[in-house]
Amino acid sequence: MLNTRNIRLLLSVVVIFTIVGFFASSRSSLSSGVQNVKLPLNGESVPFSNEHADEETKNTLKGKPHSSSNPPYSQDDTAAPVVGGSGSGSGSGSGSGSSKAGSSEKPKFVADKSSSETEHKKNKDKAAAAANAAAGLGGEMSIQEVTDNAAACDKKEYVVMVDAGSTGSRVHVYEFNTCVSPPALLNEAFEMLKPGLSSFDTDTKGAAASLDPLLEVALKTVPKDKQACTPIAVKATAGLRLLGEEKSSKILAEVRTHLEQDYPFAVVPGDGISIMEGSNEGVYAWITTNYLLGNIGSAEKLPTAAVFDLGGGSTQIVFEPEFPNNEKMAEGEHKFEITFGGRKFTLYQFSHLGYGLMQGRNKVNALLLESALKNEETAKKLAGAQVADKNAAKTTKAEIIVHNPCIPPGVVAPNVQVELSNGDIYVVNMKGPSASAGSATCRGMTEAILNKGLECKQKPCSFNGVHQPSLTKTFKHTSDMYVFSYFYDRTNPIGLPSSFSMEELSDLAKLVCNGDTFWKELLLDDHIKELNNEPQWCLDLTFMSSLLHTGYDLPLHRELRTAKTIDNNELGWCLGASLPLLDRKEGGWKCRVDEVK
Repeated sequence: MLNTRNIRLLLSVVVIFTIVGFFASSRSSLSSGVQNVKLPLNGESVPFSNEHADEETKNTLKGKPHSSSNPPYSQDDTAAPVVGGSGSGSGSGSGSGSSKAGSSEKPKFVADKSSSETEHKKNKDKAAAAANAAAGLGGEMSIQEVTDNAAACDKKEYVVMVDAGSTGSRVHVYEFNTCVSPPALLNEAFEMLKPGLSSFDTDTKGAAASLDPLLEVALKTVPKDKQACTPIAVKATAGLRLLGEEKSSKILAEVRTHLEQDYPFAVVPGDGISIMEGSNEGVYAWITTNYLLGNIGSAEKLPTAAVFDLGGGSTQIVFEPEFPNNEKMAEGEHKFEITFGGRKFTLYQFSHLGYGLMQGRNKVNALLLESALKNEETAKKLAGAQVADKNAAKTTKAEIIVHNPCIPPGVVAPNVQVELSNGDIYVVNMKGPSASAGSATCRGMTEAILNKGLECKQKPCSFNGVHQPSLTKTFKHTSDMYVFSYFYDRTNPIGLPSSFSMEELSDLAKLVCNGDTFWKELLLDDHIKELNNEPQWCLDLTFMSSLLHTGYDLPLHRELRTAKTIDNNELGWCLGASLPLLDRKEGGWKCRVDEVK
């Protein structure tokens, strides 16, 4: 028989095995539910991991978790967009290797490529139905019915918009159904090319001629009988603005002459061919995003998404803040009021010139070089790396090596062009550290260029002394935040899903900076191949993470969404800028036929 002591021992053993079994089961269940891998990075802790430890009580901004394994929209592949009737199309990109990830024992970052029926589609249907009802079409109508209506009333109009960006140019050809209000987008064709207009410097005719392949796309897309009454505009952004007024104005004048003399479209007068104000760039991107999501365009008040656009020369933030206790937004250049679909919106917007991705890169590299030049012996060596101008820099082969903590260990970024604050230009090879220890130093440098310590004259401020309402206090934690352009181009090709947290972005930046030893453990082969060809992506991702978290003060747990397209229509400012041109009076343009008469 079992005595009391043995019974106690037996019960203890049973209890221990029960507890162990429970935790093993819980861990298995938890692992199966986690989509994104938490990255072990050489024993390093996540940067700023304790900074928001008490944030649960300090603010209410908590990212809205994604409700399924599918993204909230169809995610594009990373190849260059294909011109065609359906816009960008879809395909299998780097994330298509999910079967490989499933069969491998290694944890992987895998981009979510599947599509599903989502909330934004329902909102878009709802907004279209409300717009149709307001236009007297009667009843609730689906997007398909809106498309059918366009054929019935035969009021299709086109707009050609050329985006002259800092690193390249692209054309968007939009087809609208103008039987409804606001107009319904039926189709978009787009194509892009490199380099941008600003790279031509004083070669104005070369700059204008560089747009010809894009304009051929417009000629093939817009029916011939519609071309004379189709407005065309060319909007340049930060890249051309940074070139200087004299050079940029000559380039744009040549572009206008080329369009008016050699193409049939109705060239928008005045600012139709111009450098766009940064404030308009951000607001137009906000309109595009919320129009495609179905958040605006109806009488019903729906929550709107915040947008963060990252170009090459500048970055924009736009959102609709809600202030407590009858507070209002402070007056200033950041305040932007618009009316869309009969509803008024008061937006916060700001365009941070010089903080686009390419400019951010240059700021960090310049910080390193200026520090090195303070050493007399190093300055003598670097003298041979200085070039006369940007044109000379394009053909210069660097011989001098500069050590850079924002390059992965053992990797060299060749022929990096660096422009100092005094205008001097150098071409050098940037080399990473010998071991995986540069990510923290790199993070510090990307934060330094944000100038968080500058005087904030109108509180609160984001960075560089710029006023910005607190996102944790004035933007609902249930509302979406969309980051796109370079945010998408740097995260999607290496497997970050379409919905991710700030902390996951920070982890990814650390992983990339730590080098191929860690890549082999945590990334797919396609992602590793991408990184091997892009030695400055460590710097890019770290800058992006610093910009959002330290610059705009987004908490680490905040959920973000990224996309290249929504419903096969590209995100960015172009669609938002094209909608007003459908109204000839507001757009200020005339059909070419009218001019002849």
